[in-house]
Amino acid sequence: MTKPSSNGADTAPLGSGVGHYENFPVASWLCPPALRPAVAAIYHFARTADDIADEGNASTDQRLADLADYRAALHHALQPTSRATLDMPTARWPGIFVPLGAAVRRHALPTDCLHDLISAFEQDTRHTATRHRPAHTPELLAYCRLSANPVGRLLLHLYGVRDEVSLQQSDQICSALQLINFWQDLSVDLPRQRCYLPADTLARHGVTVEDFETDRPSQLAAMQAVVAELCAHARGLMQQGAPLVHRVPGRAGWELRLVVQGGLRILDRIAGQPHRSWQRRVTLHKADLPVLAWRALWM
Repeated sequence: MTKPSSNGADTAPLGSGVGHYENFPVASWLCPPALRPAVAAIYHFARTADDIADEGNASTDQRLADLADYRAALHHALQPTSRATLDMPTARWPGIFVPLGAAVRRHALPTDCLHDLISAFEQDTRHTATRHRPAHTPELLAYCRLSANPVGRLLLHLYGVRDEVSLQQSDQICSALQLINFWQDLSVDLPRQRCYLPADTLARHGVTVEDFETDRPSQLAAMQAVVAELCAHARGLMQQGAPLVHRVPGRAGWELRLVVQGGLRILDRIAGQPHRSWQRRVTLHKADLPVLAWRALWM
């Protein structure tokens, strides 16, 4: 987790008060109050599954077994007659599945999206164990369809926005956010044997994952070019999806504007390094808020 800077409150990382560093607000004051419990339930469901897959020293088999139990608890919580009682599969995570089950029933949330999120964390666990490296960007986008896009679709459902154009734009924004997180986190993921750098992009620039892991000086320009290309692709996806901010009503639409601008701001910071995010992780800070607000206003 990124620690707040000692320079003052204006340089403390945004989102550092939710237990994990987050680039973007979670159930913020811009979110309609009636929807905040459901948004928080979705967030904590996904965050806990991510922790099962990623945190601590559990073995791969134990992580996969825990995720299987987590899926069983989800299945139970989604049953129409379920009250997620403590003597049922949800007993291990009552703080997750009681509010999630209530949100699903109250808002008729699409449950396939919740299962897709667990599938993404299962894939993460297996790929980390085997040191899997993606072959190309389409493989990364297929992962985003499980790991990121379901969250956007769940939120759009809450906001009553369900047309195909909006869903496609939401997928573009969410995939862009996931990719931005990958390129932002290179300095964190590579030492943990988690690699999302696509092999075809590396080959095109004549570099390897090992060049990034050892920070090989002779390959500096080529490594910067790799990160620049991947960031440009993520920026393009974000810009394609950005018109969605005009289709989401009220305060939720303004929150989405800040999310889009937050992602673009991270890309600006990576470019400012310049494109050396395998050396140091960039974050958003409170001092960025005026810039984000100004850019959001003019979208």
